[in-house]
Amino acid sequence: MEKEIIITSMKKNHISQVWEIEKQCFTIPWSKQSLTKEIQDNDFAIYFVAIYDQIVSGYAGLWKIVDEGHITNIAVLPKVQGKGIGSKLIETLIQEGKKIGLRALTLEVRVSNNKARSLYEKYGFRIMGIRKEYYQDTREDGYIMWRDL
Repeated sequence: MEKEIIITSMKKNHISQVWEIEKQCFTIPWSKQSLTKEIQDNDFAIYFVAIYDQIVSGYAGLWKIVDEGHITNIAVLPKVQGKGIGSKLIETLIQEGKKIGLRALTLEVRVSNNKARSLYEKYGFRIMGIRKEYYQDTREDGYIMWRDL
């Protein structure tokens, strides 16, 4: 039987598990303090977590900037990637963006991250530009992707 993916708003009690996801997915992870500030102090931030097999297995967030949403992070624990968690998180961000009246969503993705890029393209994101040496750890370029809502 397929396990259920439950999406819910990120709360303070999720921070430790989200931070574990950060450490496993990114070479320069956000700190616990940064994650906490995002959900407690940033009135323009909207974050969700994915509960899979009773643990926080992924998360995603965006910043509302006037009528656009800038997706800050989408991450899924490596051991449960490929289970539809990333898709469910993207679908949630798209639904939330429409609900709050955004006209478009944007994000950056590493040029080398074909898996993520193809997932974003599946949901209508298109490469609209490039940020040279965007990623601090490797100086890799980042594609700028947009999706109209």
